[in-house]
Amino acid sequence: MARVRLSVAERREELLRAAIEQIEARGVAAVRIADVAAVLGVSNALVLYHFSTKEKLVAAAFAYAAEDDLAQLRKLLGRRTTALRRLRSAVRWYAPTGSAKGWRLWIEGWAVSLREPALRDVTRDLDKQWKAALAEVVAEGVAAGEFQCPDPHATALRLTALLDGLAVQLTSYPGSVSRARAQEWAEEALARELGLGAETLSAQER
Repeated sequence: MARVRLSVAERREELLRAAIEQIEARGVAAVRIADVAAVLGVSNALVLYHFSTKEKLVAAAFAYAAEDDLAQLRKLLGRRTTALRRLRSAVRWYAPTGSAKGWRLWIEGWAVSLREPALRDVTRDLDKQWKAALAEVVAEGVAAGEFQCPDPHATALRLTALLDGLAVQLTSYPGSVSRARAQEWAEEALARELGLGAETLSAQER
């Protein structure tokens, strides 16, 4: 059966999604252009036509995954509700117990970015945008009198550092901490950073 002819943009997106899938399954070091081509039933030459090297394909795949996550973050933080509800939704989604992009992918990215400048730029930019977005909503909540926080940027850094660390534990060392406990720690950290009691967050469920 003949393949449907795709536009350049559609083909690139198809290749990027396949690359993400293969990176998650095999790891950056082991994945090959041939693996990405095979899963789609296309030639190696087609993949190279769009990305020219494996390194460029990998960097573009991570950038694509990052934009997907950032788009979801903007959606959660842009809702018409309180800053506290928006922050809680974002933390729950980002946490390793939520449905953010596969954490195995990002742990791979962090490791490889130590040696790959192009990938380092992607992961650094994602990190900066996450922290800036969270800090902005924290500042909005402070201005609205919802909670207290003397340094929204430091709060964003501490929260994401905790969530990233929990992700490593859950992904790399299964059994080291339960998902329920990780979610509990994330909730406690958010309440502590905002100067709130646990009962305040519980009330958000009602």
